Amino acid sequence: MSSQTRLTRAYNLAKRIRFSNSDKFILFSDCHRGDGSFADDFANNRNIYFHAVNHYYKEGFQYVELGDGDELWENLFFKDLFEANKNVYLLLQKFFNAEKLHMIYGNHDMVYRNPNATKKLLSEYFDPKEGKNVPLFPSIQFHEGIVLVHSETGQELFLTHGHQADFMNYIGWKINRFLVRVLWKPFQVWGIKDPTSPAKNYVELIKVERRIKKWIADNGNRITITGHTHRPRFPKPEENALNYFNDGSCVHPRSITGIEIVDGTIRLIKWYIDTKDDGILQIVKETLEGPIPLHLYST
Repeated sequence: MSSQTRLTRAYNLAKRIRFSNSDKFILFSDCHRGDGSFADDFANNRNIYFHAVNHYYKEGFQYVELGDGDELWENLFFKDLFEANKNVYLLLQKFFNAEKLHMIYGNHDMVYRNPNATKKLLSEYFDPKEGKNVPLFPSIQFHEGIVLVHSETGQELFLTHGHQADFMNYIGWKINRFLVRVLWKPFQVWGIKDPTSPAKNYVELIKVERRIKKWIADNGNRITITGHTHRPRFPKPEENALNYFNDGSCVHPRSITGIEIVDGTIRLIKWYIDTKDDGILQIVKETLEGPIPLHLYST
């Protein structure tokens, strides 16, 4: 099965969600939530991420995670991730309880494509205060793709992780998981990069982007938003470019990036730590690209 066929299948089987200009979405991906060890890339940005997601919850956004939210290659047990990031998961639980949490699996959390594994890992957790298991994400579902469909214009936004365009991280993901878990995680502590990841291998990154762009071109220039490569992408409609977006990642050095869909517009944003004139640190949001009305992106 080719990368083009895999992307087409993800689109055809995607969950459809209707939305209007009054709806608000925040798209994050590639959080790689870990166990808090030296090999945990998410640990450095945990406070930035928590502050940003808490802001979006208070503002009534829907949260969409485009895969690789949990780092289940480097870590054997989800409970280690939960214990290191309990406040994060309990915040995401608020979105889940409000029916505003939409999850897509990527290669690093590919096990979530199995509903039985998802139920076993995520349905409940042990609360030491109550001395028993309590619900976390009961009946949560992960999808390979999600299509946002505008209720008035019919315009579609195809959301997926993007590893369909990466053979070894889709078909051979178990091999790569073994290599990362046994070999590259210990090396990562010493600063040696994992060559299996397109985020750390520029040649692979270009190949993945080229395959995704080919699929977009062959399918009517459909708006497609992915993660996987960790490289933010935001086309300008006046440049007649392919409608390929990438929300970046939450493991950039000292910052996280994402995509907001608000009031019928789309924008690329960054959250990071800044310093006030008096030396006090603060977490701030910056718009990197946009906002641009979605209807300007013709398909």
